Amino acid sequence: MEYLFYANPGVQRLTPYQPGKPIEELQRELGLSQIIKLASNENPLGPSRMAIEAMEKAAVDLVRYPDGNGFNLKQTLAQRLGVDASQITLGNGSNDILEIVPRVFADQDSEIIFSQYSFAVYGLATLAVGASAVVTPAIDYGHDLDAMGAAITSSTKVIFIANPNNPTGSWVPRQTLLQFLEQVPATVIVVLDEAYFEYVEQADYPNGIHLLDQYPNLIVTRTFSKVWGLAGLRVGYAISHPDIADLMNRVRQPFNVNLIAQQAAAAVLHDQDYLNQSVLTNRYGLRQLEQGLDGLDLTWLPSIGNFISFRIGPKSAAIYNQLLAKGIIVRPLASYEMPEFLRVSVGLESENKLFLSALTEVLAANVLTEI
Repeated sequence: MEYLFYANPGVQRLTPYQPGKPIEELQRELGLSQIIKLASNENPLGPSRMAIEAMEKAAVDLVRYPDGNGFNLKQTLAQRLGVDASQITLGNGSNDILEIVPRVFADQDSEIIFSQYSFAVYGLATLAVGASAVVTPAIDYGHDLDAMGAAITSSTKVIFIANPNNPTGSWVPRQTLLQFLEQVPATVIVVLDEAYFEYVEQADYPNGIHLLDQYPNLIVTRTFSKVWGLAGLRVGYAISHPDIADLMNRVRQPFNVNLIAQQAAAAVLHDQDYLNQSVLTNRYGLRQLEQGLDGLDLTWLPSIGNFISFRIGPKSAAIYNQLLAKGIIVRPLASYEMPEFLRVSVGLESENKLFLSALTEVLAANVLTEI
């Protein structure tokens, strides 16, 4: 397409991020009263009581700008994570951080490496600054760190690694990650995206924050949108070397995390019962979905997040639409070059049951139409 005005060539090549279908949109389209959204990896428990109380208290100050430095939230995070507040960069969701990194560390002469089947925002953030995206082939739908290491050149400025990975649920074990980090030049920034960190229970999973002292070119990103149940408030953060945080904070918008979001995030970090319940709900929900998909003879990808991707086959788009007609919203993965897959988020036990029941009915109906 030709424009009458100048537009960044990288931006012209972008395809907008496609979020999970909103409940309200499906209600408008089909007039359904009961809808279950299992498309966006949200916490099915709803927000923490502590977070709600903090939001209500903060509401009286809405005429004021939020603390541009996020002092209270940074201090609370620093204490919980065992880091210094100078290492923290706050974001309007961790997506905000993922977009800040290329703006700070890359330009039109740079290359940014990420894996096939990894989070769509990496490509969007890369193209937006005019950098070249180097997409390495995946192994079993997960990161091939050997391939990523081999792709490093003198033009490489940033490497994105999602651990666990969305949308496939795969993860990089500690020793594999350490071997990779050892070969990455100190001049290359490595972003370890740990949006689903709190759900992980595998013993060989590496905590990126524990690696920061050893690898000062490492940035660890996390979010309040998943296990902490605050997706609607958009709060995320990065932990890094103070020098890196200083550079990112120069680019970060001064009020990118609003007042209510800051207060709710700081409060929910004290709600250990909510965290425990969220993790437990996810553990049993994943097992329920795995067993249900096994019962339908469907192939699924092992996941340590709060979602699971499963293969439907060539009719995945049709199955997706038929589930919508039953009020079940899942996530098609064609935009991730996985056209035969759908992804379902872990819901409450009753929601998982309704999803599996609807999927059973849809698959049976499709079999009958083929006979």
